[in-house]
Amino acid sequence: MQAIARTVLLKLVRGALMVWAVATFTFFLVHALPGDPGGVAYEGYIAQGLSPQEAKAKVALIYGFTSKDPVVRQYADYLGDLVHGDLGVSISYSGVTVSSVIGNALPWTLIPILTGLLISFLIGVSAGVVAAVQRSSRWGGALSLSASVIAGIPSFVLAILLTTVFYTNLGWLPFGDTYSLDVEPGWNTPFIGSLAYHAILPVATYVLISYGGWLLSMRSSVASVLGDDFILASELRGIAPRTRLRYIGRNAILPLFTTLAIACGYLFGGAILIENAFNYPGLGRLLLESIGSRDYPLMTGAFLLITIAVVIANILADLLYSVIDPRVRR
Repeated sequence: MQAIARTVLLKLVRGALMVWAVATFTFFLVHALPGDPGGVAYEGYIAQGLSPQEAKAKVALIYGFTSKDPVVRQYADYLGDLVHGDLGVSISYSGVTVSSVIGNALPWTLIPILTGLLISFLIGVSAGVVAAVQRSSRWGGALSLSASVIAGIPSFVLAILLTTVFYTNLGWLPFGDTYSLDVEPGWNTPFIGSLAYHAILPVATYVLISYGGWLLSMRSSVASVLGDDFILASELRGIAPRTRLRYIGRNAILPLFTTLAIACGYLFGGAILIENAFNYPGLGRLLLESIGSRDYPLMTGAFLLITIAVVIANILADLLYSVIDPRVRR
């Protein structure tokens, strides 16, 4: 039990160090970008007749920093606020806290990502088993070919293709809104149905960009399991093909559970292009808007959240694999 606690603690410490390293790198990278909205606001207050001290105090009161402060001091203040869970105040959202802005955008990213990832995992794993077991048939070859082709298409290209076909040409699916304006927001069936209807295109894109990887990974894993001794023993004992296929699937899917947790974290980064293509108000589009407006606190907060998602996903992947596979625990 103590060994497990030490392992978990070590992974958490490593994750915290990774978050700190990325937060530090992101802070200085963001401040190295051209443009300074805090400085623009400072100069604007000077033009209004305020003294330099008054202008600096006003910018610092609203934004928490000003370009007239040394970067090292800004960094120290940033880390101190970060320890207390304070991500600062957004510049482009008129002084609203970064936590509130990100909190409003996060569900529009989290729900489509998790939905698309789960659907793609189930479809890809099932198709991967069929592609491996029937790899000599046309059906197995067609599945493998479809996975290879789809996996090679960039996510934003898939988003554009789906939009062109199902919105522009056919007019079957909506684009650009999260729900219809004629429904009342709340926990009611029309609103939830409208949310699901407007999320079809983003979710379908997440499914397609992940489907090929799951299929090819599962096919490779099944192919390696097919050569194990227990498969030969089951054939010699006359076990039914369906039961044998279930044994193959259970053993082949173990490595993919680790990949599933990691993919959940990395899809947050892929959401930037997809949400921008669909004009979907999630974390990805919020990050692009913050870059365009040079909103330092919002940029660092969004980058930090994506980093934390990836780090947590990797930690969960390691812990999950040790739980589902007794050989790893031993």
